[in-house]
Amino acid sequence: MSSRPAAIVARRLPARLVASALLAAWLLIPAAALGMGAPAAPRAKTNLLVIERQVMCVTCKIPLNVAESPQADREKAFIRTLIDEGQDEAQIKQALVGQYGAAVLGLPAAKGFDLAVYLVPLAAVILLAATLLTLLPRWRRATREQAAAENRGSPLGAADAARLESDLARFD
Repeated sequence: MSSRPAAIVARRLPARLVASALLAAWLLIPAAALGMGAPAAPRAKTNLLVIERQVMCVTCKIPLNVAESPQADREKAFIRTLIDEGQDEAQIKQALVGQYGAAVLGLPAAKGFDLAVYLVPLAAVILLAATLLTLLPRWRRATREQAAAENRGSPLGAADAARLESDLARFD
């Protein structure tokens, strides 16, 4: 038989599950960001609306689907031409970068130094969760110990004990 009561093991079980989930996320999310996941499904025909949400107007510095300027109209016409040629989303983005520069992309590339844009916030969240998983049990333990100390109270002095006895005798 285990020396630990079942209640203690049951309380630690959710923390272990959370820790396991965080470890799995730590290992799997960077792999997915690097494109090492499952093979991609066949690509559907590219849509102007999809591309417009993902690229920026280089003049207005806002998403192309919101921009209303001559430059935005030229970019949209360029994208329509590429779609009519049968190019897919990646090829269109590559052509846009070649034509207008990297500023046309709404999100940085997921390779090289730009990968830090995705990994640093993820690492910060995981670090925060690990810190909470470490500190939360300590805080809870300290709170329980403080509550137990308050419940124990300090022993009565001689004068207080005599007064308590006289009050209790009065109510008997």
